[in-house]
Amino acid sequence: MSLESDADLPGAALPGTLPEALRAELVAFRRDLHMHPELGNQEFRTTAAIKARLEKAGLKPRVLPVGTGLVCDVGADGGQWRGGPPMLGFRADIDALPIPDAKTECPYRSTVPDRAHACGHDVHTTVVLGAGLVLAELHKQGLLPRPVRLVFQPAEEVLPGGAADAIDCGVLEGVERMIAVHCDPRVDAGLIGLRQGPITSACDRLEIALDGPGGHTARPHLTTDLVTAVARVVTDVPALVARRVDTRSGLAVTWGRIESGHAPNVIPQHAELSGTVRCLDLDAWRQAPDIVHAAIDEVANLHRAKSEINYVRGVPPVVNEAETTELLREAMTARRGADSVEGTDQSLGGEDFSWYLEQVPGAMARLGVRTPGERTVRDLHQGDFDVDESAITVGVELFTAAALVHGGR
Repeated sequence: MSLESDADLPGAALPGTLPEALRAELVAFRRDLHMHPELGNQEFRTTAAIKARLEKAGLKPRVLPVGTGLVCDVGADGGQWRGGPPMLGFRADIDALPIPDAKTECPYRSTVPDRAHACGHDVHTTVVLGAGLVLAELHKQGLLPRPVRLVFQPAEEVLPGGAADAIDCGVLEGVERMIAVHCDPRVDAGLIGLRQGPITSACDRLEIALDGPGGHTARPHLTTDLVTAVARVVTDVPALVARRVDTRSGLAVTWGRIESGHAPNVIPQHAELSGTVRCLDLDAWRQAPDIVHAAIDEVANLHRAKSEINYVRGVPPVVNEAETTELLREAMTARRGADSVEGTDQSLGGEDFSWYLEQVPGAMARLGVRTPGERTVRDLHQGDFDVDESAITVGVELFTAAALVHGGR
């Protein structure tokens, strides 16, 4: 894919644009990550690749104590990542998904069976790496007004998210606000989507086991009709849950797996189902476990089934703080003009960047990755997902502009 020129863009005079050689290098780096995806807490090759490139630039990255992921300060004396003036933090998630890569004709498709960077984390990683490299050069020239921190976080796809582990490792010490981007296949490359307030949703995992004595399908009245009980849980629980909170909270139960029975004339003794609980509102999310438990128990008891519930807490919504959202808007406008920023809706997807924003103010932008004019949407978490790689340049220059604008305040 050809790389665009920024010569005529509004922010061309602002320090931090990418030289052509670095653009090409970052595309190659992203493709290498795409070919070698690693699951959460197993990102050893990815961590080593990031570390080697940062060290080549004279920086001093440190692998997180959990074994994967890194933290690296740019512009800090001695390369220390604790202490010093308050910093702006950049976050990238580095893990992949346990799904096969379906891009059969792609020269950089995954080489690892049943593993794929189908959520754009390879792009997020490359963007933060590129921003770090550009800012390191600006620091050498005396043009970086304040240090920044790069956080390459493992295990975003593993509930409740690797962000909590990274925070426990101290990555937020000395950070006054955090920013991030997430690939959005519904937004054109060259644009970002911004929203003040909630931009993602809470996401929890729900696992249920239902049990009964079993029996013959000729005599369901003498036992627990377990398949019917499961069917009622599937249909009735989401309806009950949705009616027990303000409908504007968007509390929703959606099933992904049901398993029960082995023969058409045997009422089974055991059934399992699992799904997700998603919620637009933080207060409703805090109430969700009790509401969901009560609804499941009511339906199961009605059909004389014994229920065992495993409710796995996930992540709260990402709530974009006003000042940081405006920082991103100002940075993107300075770099590429006001038309490069568009509004975006709140997504029902979950993102563990929310854990950082429970501690410090911050914001996440939607990074457009759709080739302008393309009608096909290659959605996230699908095996054919891919991006317009010019988005890497956009992300890098957004972050570098944010560092310059933030540092000048």
